[in-house]
Amino acid sequence: MKQLSKKAFMSKLKLIECPRDAMQGMENFVPTNLKIAYINLLLNCGFDTIDFGSFVSPKAIPQMRDTAEVLKGLNLNGKTKLLAIIANERGAEDALAFEEIDFLGYPFSVSEVFQQRNTNASIFESIERVERIQGLVHSKNKKLVVYLSMGFGNPYGEEWNPEIVLKWAQKLHNELGIEIIAPSDTIGCANPTDVHDLFKTLNKELANVEFGAHLHARKENVEQLIQAAYSAGCRRFDSAMKGFGGCPMAKDDLTGNIPTEDVLQYFRENKIETGLSELEFQQAFNFSTTIFM
Repeated sequence: MKQLSKKAFMSKLKLIECPRDAMQGMENFVPTNLKIAYINLLLNCGFDTIDFGSFVSPKAIPQMRDTAEVLKGLNLNGKTKLLAIIANERGAEDALAFEEIDFLGYPFSVSEVFQQRNTNASIFESIERVERIQGLVHSKNKKLVVYLSMGFGNPYGEEWNPEIVLKWAQKLHNELGIEIIAPSDTIGCANPTDVHDLFKTLNKELANVEFGAHLHARKENVEQLIQAAYSAGCRRFDSAMKGFGGCPMAKDDLTGNIPTEDVLQYFRENKIETGLSELEFQQAFNFSTTIFM
């Protein structure tokens, strides 16, 4: 394993389970009662955060149209925090009406094409939007998580390199005060070298930012990608049970999230403490078969 930075050694591992991302591209609507039952089981596992739903247009993401109803049925224990995805100020206002939600997540793309497809805004408009949302979030003593979508490349032929990602991360932190930034491999194109080099650069240049890995990948690439991010100092990992998910706005062929069970296996084999209950996780994993076939 490569030598870790001082920041990496001092940081606690945070695992974020993403049922919202896993479900959002599913064609058949998952009944609200099943969502509630599943997320309640996840809340017992010990995850740092559950990405449980989104406040976006139901026309764009019909699967998440019941997020507010799902929230009402959750048995919150005070240990695991909740994150909801939003795409504009209205969504932020809707989400902030619920005291139970700790984090709002905004997908900021380093790809101009994807920013338009995903949030119907340009990158310039999106930066202004993030600034306004940050103000709303601060007024409610919450935190904004910004995902750098297409953070490892894009399918549109647009230029990508680590310097582009760093530039936007610096702007988000230095000018807008964003403290949690997650480079996202929206289409599953990242390789271990790019993942390691990007997180190493980001952690070196922005020592006060909590960087997370939101990776989509083929199962055979998962272990190498986790190793690459972890060895570069990343201590925040998004994943979804069974590797379901993908962004329906990115392209037709979805690449799923890295499977949570594979993440746990990697950390278990390397004797890295996750803080999760194996028993509770297994119960949630068994129940997941009722949703993810």
